[in-house]
Amino acid sequence: MNQRSRIVRAGALGALLSTLLLGGQVTQATASDAPTPTTSATAIAVAPLAFGDICYSDLPPEAHDTLDLIEAGGPFPYPQDGGTFYNREGLLPSQPTGYYHEYTVETPGSSTRGERRIVTGESHQEDYYTADHYESFDLVDYAC
Repeated sequence: MNQRSRIVRAGALGALLSTLLLGGQVTQATASDAPTPTTSATAIAVAPLAFGDICYSDLPPEAHDTLDLIEAGGPFPYPQDGGTFYNREGLLPSQPTGYYHEYTVETPGSSTRGERRIVTGESHQEDYYTADHYESFDLVDYAC
């Protein structure tokens, strides 16, 4: 596979790294946390990342096939492939509609599309893998 050189958007990760590098405190925000003023100028609430990561080499072979098809621009096995992914679950960084696109990762032995997908962002190498139909995501790490 041609290892694309996409650049991952900083988003919450950039805010977290900036805070840590500048010596600030990071607190974990939850959905039930109400915004409250802070008394410390260095305390910053950073929402937890809603996805993990997975090494490219740890992806199933069918995910490699899907990434190859994406790189080649198709053809794709299902008409839904390449369609807009709306991030209704809110697990990926918030972006405007049309930023993310979804692609089927074949499931051997399945007569349907199955639950596995690759969701791509517009940045280079911003590819997310889900094996459970959008209940969780892993950012593909091409460096390992």
